[in-house]
Amino acid sequence: MEKNKQLLLKKRPVGLPTKETWALTEVNIPQPNDGEFLMKCEYISLDPAMRGWLNDVKSYIPPVQINEVMRAGGVGKIITSNHKYFKEGDYVYGQTGVQQYVVSDGKGYHKIDPSLAPLPMYTGTLGMTGMTAYFGILEVGELKEGDTVLVSGAAGAVGSVVGQIAKIKNCKVIGTAGGADKCKYLIDELGFDGAIDYKNDDIAIKLKEYFPKGIDVYFDNVGGEILDLALSRLALHARIVICGAISQYNNTSAVKGPSNYLSLLVNRASMKGMVVFDYAKDYEKASLQLGQWMMQGKLKSKEDIYEGIVNFHETFLKLFSGEKLGKLVLKVSDD
Repeated sequence: MEKNKQLLLKKRPVGLPTKETWALTEVNIPQPNDGEFLMKCEYISLDPAMRGWLNDVKSYIPPVQINEVMRAGGVGKIITSNHKYFKEGDYVYGQTGVQQYVVSDGKGYHKIDPSLAPLPMYTGTLGMTGMTAYFGILEVGELKEGDTVLVSGAAGAVGSVVGQIAKIKNCKVIGTAGGADKCKYLIDELGFDGAIDYKNDDIAIKLKEYFPKGIDVYFDNVGGEILDLALSRLALHARIVICGAISQYNNTSAVKGPSNYLSLLVNRASMKGMVVFDYAKDYEKASLQLGQWMMQGKLKSKEDIYEGIVNFHETFLKLFSGEKLGKLVLKVSDD
């Protein structure tokens, strides 16, 4: 009898997760009750936020509990349904967890159309990644035409979309990324106006060159030193969007906070955190706009796809090693 492979959290990591953090198990495939459906997961979204969900601390969402299925968003096909809205054969996106099959009552799930875009794209640019970028730069960042924009982690899933949206809005956009190849990708493929290689460039000097009159909007995905340096280059009434701090997620010591925060006072600037779940009521609007930009050729999407639930750990670590470009996706195979 076919089983359902699941990845369970077994141990809370200190620093970078190890193989002992999770355990792969097999259970019987669940069956849906009335008002539920059974979905076969095809692709799982791997995101930096997942690292934060492993910590037993207060956050915007409860932590994953020990022996629970690792939390993750995913896309797949409904194979059995007792639900009035979601039917057998429908493709959907939702919180699936890292497993091959999941039963749901449909709450938080959305139908998707694989004829309009490849399924992995719905984990990224047409999914929560795109929504994060859209609401983060437009709503929280209050982007307006002509702004000068800095995006950290710009070759990643969220940052790459943020930068492209800012270009669509006729802004000057500079991104930070690790390595010459990623910087070249930002300029040549995504149309950024410039790129800073944080591994090899003097970031402070580059920021002065690119932003002689200051940064209007800084979209931060990394925290740490780059956030601190960006604070020192703010324009009057600048806006900083705190989306993530991937440079700090695996610290074994205290998080490194900004020392240049008084720049917020001097420049009457703002720094605000954002979580995409706060904008759920407007997801459809954002999805339609992102899809339209893609059809018009104004927005590009890149997925970095790996295969096999058994390879989750090694693939997950690519979020922090810089060994990926664009959206990191795990194909859930039957192997």
